[in-house]
Amino acid sequence: MASHNNDRRARIEQLRRAEHARERRNRIITITVSGVVVAGLVGFGVFVLNKESEKKEQRVQEAKAPITDEKSWDAKKLGRNHVDKQVKYPMKPPVGGDHHQAWMNCDRDVYTEEIPEVNAVHSLEHGAVWVTYNDKAPAADVAKLGALVKKTSYSLMSPVKDQKGAIMLSAWGKQVTVDGADDPRVKQFFTKYVQGAQTPEPGAACAGGLSAK
Repeated sequence: MASHNNDRRARIEQLRRAEHARERRNRIITITVSGVVVAGLVGFGVFVLNKESEKKEQRVQEAKAPITDEKSWDAKKLGRNHVDKQVKYPMKPPVGGDHHQAWMNCDRDVYTEEIPEVNAVHSLEHGAVWVTYNDKAPAADVAKLGALVKKTSYSLMSPVKDQKGAIMLSAWGKQVTVDGADDPRVKQFFTKYVQGAQTPEPGAACAGGLSAK
């Protein structure tokens, strides 16, 4: 009888030790897996932060880089008075100067008819990029640029029939004629001048102004 009880106690103790060992292994596995998951999340977070930092640095470098064949005007010589009459601008399209007190809506607005220059210039003062084109611009390029404007705040687009270049981009004191919608200068111009350093009134509204008739 004593021998039977001893065997029973030994088996119980053996089972208890096996259960403790199993629990210990499970804890080790759980801790190890958790560590791997945490390390993976941390690594992914660092990767994302590095990518964002690289993109930010790239945007900074693009904003600093000169734009080929870009024309510039002295911002100090561009009038900023509000007027209620037409203004004769020395460039076409205008890149600055006296303008109407109402700006042209420039919150991703694509106009299919010509718009008043005196209102568009006010939009440039607020930091907008104005995309213009004439009848020589290919329809496919016009469509692509329209899509770009529609997803970019502080930008607007309209036809200007008597401009020299088929497709032109203007900001306050800045202008460039591009070869088409896929010209790399398009992205560069938007990156550099949408609410860029040239903006006389950064942060001013682009909505709530004049809209198309």
